[in-house]
Amino acid sequence: MNQHENFSAGAEARRSLPSRHWSPGEGVRQDMLVRYLGAVATAAAEHAMAEEKPPRTSPNAAPGTQTSDAPSARGPRSASAARVPLVRDVMEVPAASLRDDLPYREIARLLAREQVGAVPVVDTEDRVVGVVSESDLLAKVAFEASGHRPGRVGRLRERRLQGKAMGETAADLMTSPAITVLPGATVGEAAWLAALSRLKRIPVTDHEGRLVGVVGRDALLQALIRDDAGIQAEVEDRIRAVCAPGDRKAVQVVVHDGIVELTGQVPSATGDRLVAEVEAIADVVEVKNLLGAT
Repeated sequence: MNQHENFSAGAEARRSLPSRHWSPGEGVRQDMLVRYLGAVATAAAEHAMAEEKPPRTSPNAAPGTQTSDAPSARGPRSASAARVPLVRDVMEVPAASLRDDLPYREIARLLAREQVGAVPVVDTEDRVVGVVSESDLLAKVAFEASGHRPGRVGRLRERRLQGKAMGETAADLMTSPAITVLPGATVGEAAWLAALSRLKRIPVTDHEGRLVGVVGRDALLQALIRDDAGIQAEVEDRIRAVCAPGDRKAVQVVVHDGIVELTGQVPSATGDRLVAEVEAIADVVEVKNLLGAT
């Protein structure tokens, strides 16, 4: 076996092993991530459906924000799911922020004190005008330390970065305009926006663009992923909706880590429809169909 073959064999073996020792909760963490991704995918599908209809924009909404009255991609929600969690339910209040004239050294101290990677920048009326992050500060330090200056025919992007890095205040360093979300948006919509924008934290603003809170990806994850009891309650709602009164008691449900196990005896057509309904629940990872036909 030559050197290249040795390297390939080693790389293949490493891909089959975790890069670090698994913690006791690693399996649960990965399961939650998969379920979160499924919820984000569902939110993206609903957003795509909503875009097919003319958006309903508030006359006072901040630029780039809109609401939609498009129905859910899964159709009418059951009674247990009628209360869709909203951003206002999970956002952090009050939210840390900084003024646009704050010097960059003070920005670094604020980020360290708040233990966050980015903070909204607001004007004198608390309107969000941008976001400043650790990356913005690191870029400034890197440019200053390197002494690099783009040439007369330097790339436009490089010259813009250099001009930004020479700034001394939040207004100079921030990324603007900021991506924001309204408090009345669903957590699914916010999670979709966070995934699309690759953001861990999103400022929450009112219709005038004023900061009212911040929502983090962890909070969205926890809100999107219900516990097994919540999933079981919705499955039982689907059973009552699909099965005839005489068949309802014949179906047993067990939910564990998002996996739904259905057992019992029901008519074949009823069983097929019930399985399809349960599979359509966003939080369900898998459906084990152990139903028998009567």
